[in-house]
Amino acid sequence: YSIEKGKGVCGTAWERAQTLVVPDVHQFPGHIACSSRSNSEIVVPVFYGGEVVAVIDVDSEDIDAFDEEDRRGLEAIAQIVAPLV
Repeated sequence: YSIEKGKGVCGTAWERAQTLVVPDVHQFPGHIACSSRSNSEIVVPVFYGGEVVAVIDVDSEDIDAFDEEDRRGLEAIAQIVAPLV
């Protein structure tokens, strides 16, 4: 299924065109659970031609699992895959 712009963590990252690191998804208003085991999440937009064309969404069973190193690494990956989307 697809997530609407502005809905959940993925849709919010898309709408804001920025990476979102959510330490506890249960505290994020409107969180859309893809798994009941998910407790934290990072969503990185993929840009092409100045527009968000996809997002990279990584969930963890651990609370507060993602940090600046994860952000930098996933943003680098987003730049690499952008032309492939």
